[in-house]
Amino acid sequence: MSEPTAVQHDPYPVLLMCRELGPGGSERQLTEMARALDRSSFTPHVGCFRAGGARYDELVRAGVPVAVFDVASFRRIWTLRGVRGFRSYVKRHRILLVHSFDVPLNVFTVPLGRLFGVPVVLSSQRAHRYLSPGLGRLLLRLTDRLAHGIVVNSLAMQQHLVQDERARPSKVHVCHNGVDLARFNPTGRPGLPQSGGSPVVIGTVCVLRPEKDLSTLLLAFANLHALEPETRLVVLGSGSEAARLEQQAVALGVGDACRFQPATSDVVPWLRSMDIFVLPSRSEAFSNALMEAMACGCCAIASNVGGNPELVKSGVTGLLFEAGDPAALTAALIELVRNPGTRSRLAEQGQQFVANTFSLPVAVRTLAEIYLGHLQEAGR
Repeated sequence: MSEPTAVQHDPYPVLLMCRELGPGGSERQLTEMARALDRSSFTPHVGCFRAGGARYDELVRAGVPVAVFDVASFRRIWTLRGVRGFRSYVKRHRILLVHSFDVPLNVFTVPLGRLFGVPVVLSSQRAHRYLSPGLGRLLLRLTDRLAHGIVVNSLAMQQHLVQDERARPSKVHVCHNGVDLARFNPTGRPGLPQSGGSPVVIGTVCVLRPEKDLSTLLLAFANLHALEPETRLVVLGSGSEAARLEQQAVALGVGDACRFQPATSDVVPWLRSMDIFVLPSRSEAFSNALMEAMACGCCAIASNVGGNPELVKSGVTGLLFEAGDPAALTAALIELVRNPGTRSRLAEQGQQFVANTFSLPVAVRTLAEIYLGHLQEAGR
């Protein structure tokens, strides 16, 4: 794709699409991008299948139009109503670019955008394709061929699409997630605990699903706690694994040292209370939670998968360990718990790295360049 050139034009109407507007990572990135896009260049609209949700209210307050297309299921007749609504909306508002942010909307938006003549149709890939097996993966490969471009949130996802999914390299654009530094920062974080003071708090924030592999974290914490009984673990999130993980903590004898807290839209106070943030995932693209934890001054430990090494440079901005290895994670935790100076240094370097490299303005500027490049290629 050629470099966009600076030209005068009316703001381009663009439609950003996501299944719903709840607390998830894709929903957050869509919302932040829609709110932050330069209004002299773009008029952002947002489309979804379900009304309501925390992000829905944020967009409405920011003056971003939100369209709800009535699609309860791809297998139901209501889908046809959603298709008609989508067609009517893009025609009425003269949408020049549509960009889907999650898997269901890739499948819905990309073929319909091409069918209805939208000049630029973009998809997103924000997680490994093995999470969409069978027919879902085949449909996504079809959208790779139909879309004018595919936006990914990490170099790891770019490599995955090109090498494993055979996507055309020139179509795949990296736009790392951006963090809102006005919200996610270390302000108000307590200092390092002194001898005999507050216990070291290890924590994580994620959806409680199998691929997050919180069992490995619980095993490592149990090992640590046997050596450092004042340590505490906080697991912030909701999901299908919640009950099983709480049972595992009790079985490991650390139930009283673990706190399981349901998901909340305001994670900042929790992150500022954590000394060490652990992301033990077996599969990861580019984690919002990890990035936000680092921005809030947590010392990061992450599994060496996906986009995690793009955030955590081991020994520089945090520590990496091999996924699924409780012994390796235990060793990393012991090192940071017993060496507060190392913990402080890695946390500070991680916080500065995120602030300098992955701020929201950087992400918005990158996405705008992708949009402008495709629009100009389309003769707009």
